[in-house]
Amino acid sequence: MPTVVILVCAASAGIHAALAPEHFGEGFAAGAGFTLAAAALAVIAVVLSTRPGSVLGTGSAALVLAGLLASYAMAVTTGVPAVHPEVEPVSGLALATKAIEVVGLVAAMSLLRRLDPFPQPKGVLR
Repeated sequence: MPTVVILVCAASAGIHAALAPEHFGEGFAAGAGFTLAAAALAVIAVVLSTRPGSVLGTGSAALVLAGLLASYAMAVTTGVPAVHPEVEPVSGLALATKAIEVVGLVAAMSLLRRLDPFPQPKGVLR
């Protein structure tokens, strides 16, 4: 399951990085948001690649993916105030990206339910 979250974060990071220049054309805030999303997702993918059982990494993945899904929902319905106030048209690439991010979010939430946030060394009684 960590592999699914890692792959989703890496794929979404690549897509957001590729779309950042186009969004900078629409405004600095929109481009910066895409760049920040790409950087955060890339860092999370690296963290989870090196520490697949990380509660912090998995929780960060869930939080960032949920935030991206929510911000896209706003972008196509009402616009995002101060960032992209115009309503964005729905695109196939965006829908495919959001479908992938939903899979990653579900996987991350499932992992979080199984991970122990306070692991004890072997031989220590709880």
